[in-house]
Amino acid sequence: MRLEQLQAFLCVAETGSFQQAAGQCGVTQSTISRQVQGLEAELGLSLFHRTAHAKLTLGGERLLPHARKICQTWQNATQELGDLLAGKQPELCVAAIHSVCASYLPPVLQKFCRDYPEVQLRVTALGSDRALKVLKDGLVDVAIVMNNRYFTQAPEMLVEVLYNEPIEVLMAAGHPLTEYERVPWQELICYPQVVFKDGYGMQRMVQEQFGRMGAKLQAVLELNTLDAFRGVVRQGELIALLPSSALVEARADRTLAIRSIENLRANSKVSAIGSAGADPTWTREVVLVTTHDRMQIPPIAHFYRLVREFVMPQFEALNGAKTRELIREL
Repeated sequence: MRLEQLQAFLCVAETGSFQQAAGQCGVTQSTISRQVQGLEAELGLSLFHRTAHAKLTLGGERLLPHARKICQTWQNATQELGDLLAGKQPELCVAAIHSVCASYLPPVLQKFCRDYPEVQLRVTALGSDRALKVLKDGLVDVAIVMNNRYFTQAPEMLVEVLYNEPIEVLMAAGHPLTEYERVPWQELICYPQVVFKDGYGMQRMVQEQFGRMGAKLQAVLELNTLDAFRGVVRQGELIALLPSSALVEARADRTLAIRSIENLRANSKVSAIGSAGADPTWTREVVLVTTHDRMQIPPIAHFYRLVREFVMPQFEALNGAKTRELIREL
């Protein structure tokens, strides 16, 4: 059974004439007759009495409400998909890591809302791994996260690198590690740390780096907001390993101190902590992720372009010079 057969049947039933149905559908009468005959052959019974007036048979009367429902469902589906391709979607959902939400997304959101005022924009701050999971599950349209190739290497994913940034040490202004301009790893691993909660890419990244070094991570507290990190670290001994863009507000806080991490290869004691496999230039890669099919939808494609247009220049303005200097020295 084909949709055009049901449509031809409906048209004849509503007009009461094969000739009028052909004119209304913009086809020949023989085409309408062939469609109805094909439907009758498949169903095994006649649908019309072939008289001067095409009157429904008992079988035609039983089929009529079902045909109307099927054709109406198809019409609704094509209308909805047409609206989607025309950019008439009700909402656009974005998941992004906290540092991006706080520092780089506001101008993107403002511009998007001006360009697509009829689209409800929903933004959720999530850890990288969780954000990529909900993107994969279809719960959000775009994710801006620390790259996790376990999720992003899937063929349907469209991934663009926004920036790379170094990992630094956040500590209280009076912390013993402030005596170092660049904190040696053998000193860093001696102190208890505040880490992101499970599901955040930074927690996984820190754990993996310590594992490669053969060192034990003293993770004594898990948090999920940058304000909480600053508040806890400010109290004394605890430190946190955070990416450069997460430390924008901390740099202006006199109660806090930020130090870069010593290049492992420049450290003569590196072998003492078993770090042969550790990354000497420890950075994180922040990426913009969606799926190829979503880029066919105008609001999603427009948001994607706005992120590319606004985020990278902002990162360069806020962190670029410092980041390039740190990476050169690492």
